[in-house]
Amino acid sequence: MQNAHIRTLIDLERLNESVIGPLSVLTDNTVCECITASSISEVTSQQKAKLLLMQGSVLVHDDRINRWWAVSLPSSLGRSIESSDTETIILGPKDSFSEKIDENITLIRRRLPTPDLKTEQYSVGSLSKTTIVIMYMEGITNPKHVAVAREKIEAIDYDMILEASHLGFFMEDHVHSVFPQFMQTDRPDASAYYLGTGKLVIMVGGTPFVLIAPMTFFHLFHSPEDYINRWIVASFLRLVRYLSFILSITLIPLYVALTTHHYQMVPLQILFVLLDSRSKLPFTPFWEACCMLITLEIIKEASLRMPAKSGQTLGVIGGIVIGQAAVEAGFASKVLIVLVGISAIASFLVPNYMITKANTIVHFALLILASYLGLLGVVLGIILLLIHLNGLSSLRQPYFAPVAPFFWRDWKDLFIRAPMPSLRSRPIFSSPLKKWRYSRRR
Repeated sequence: MQNAHIRTLIDLERLNESVIGPLSVLTDNTVCECITASSISEVTSQQKAKLLLMQGSVLVHDDRINRWWAVSLPSSLGRSIESSDTETIILGPKDSFSEKIDENITLIRRRLPTPDLKTEQYSVGSLSKTTIVIMYMEGITNPKHVAVAREKIEAIDYDMILEASHLGFFMEDHVHSVFPQFMQTDRPDASAYYLGTGKLVIMVGGTPFVLIAPMTFFHLFHSPEDYINRWIVASFLRLVRYLSFILSITLIPLYVALTTHHYQMVPLQILFVLLDSRSKLPFTPFWEACCMLITLEIIKEASLRMPAKSGQTLGVIGGIVIGQAAVEAGFASKVLIVLVGISAIASFLVPNYMITKANTIVHFALLILASYLGLLGVVLGIILLLIHLNGLSSLRQPYFAPVAPFFWRDWKDLFIRAPMPSLRSRPIFSSPLKKWRYSRRR
């Protein structure tokens, strides 16, 4: 009996137990009958044999009937199930996805033990042969969403898809927007919750993050902990996140607009403080703000690239030392340093990491408009931002729902989180087949 395999891609211990051991005592039975592995299939072409070898299978030739068989024995190399580092919560489940797509499916099926949870598997990438799995709830998820996702995945013609973000770039409806149209998470509990509301979960092999769609702009401000805290506390924290996002993109542009074009609108006592702080500065408010914001971005990027323990020290000490040195050297005002600090902290309150990068671009755009047009530029920029958000879509569903189009029932879980017994219906904007969340009408 001949066999072929790639040693680094298979489990050698299982190879001895399931293939070599049984074949060494082969009697009158065929190879297919002797091998004890659960996954065995016949190989009918050379192309299929190459593909199975690369996926961790062992090819065995049966001399008696002149057939080749493929025994799936992939190596179990990978991380164990750990807690999430990107979406940490105090209370609630501590497990997170890993790079093994089968384990990720199991983590969700344990939370949704129902035959209505369906999966569809695809292979994308002429070189990477990446496994893509679509998960949805049959009878709840609108088939139109599944059809759109299936169409977009089948239309991908690219050599390598190595990460969930790569897949999202090819499936987005608007590739030139700074706002993500797919939500990424590594939490099985959050994925199971969104599946129950009629959304799709798209898994990518080799990455611990999954894509959730269709989503809206407001989903970026929701945290898994919102459904653990008391509803009054959760609503307050959610409102703080929205306020923090608004402050992070408008605080510095408002400062530049007021000090450059509308200083007469500043109260007299505050104006004295601004004049004293800016009296000896060589830069205009616009260039002063640009220098400080760019310096802040440099510190943030440097702290991310440094080792974890050194990065935290660099971020704190670097910000304090550079800020104090800039004030003493006469390059920045004390008022601006305070506002930059508030703006930077406010930008980190949004749970989704992707939106923190988007608001940096929006921040600089509003800053430029404020330097030329003052408050009119800030208002114009916000209007253009709202128009842009209203024009986006996720899996061809409105990105700014339930505000535009307006679905008043979905506002119970929008800016606030109503008590759980009040959330009786699934989000209407996603057009679920089963609207009500309880099994019997009361």
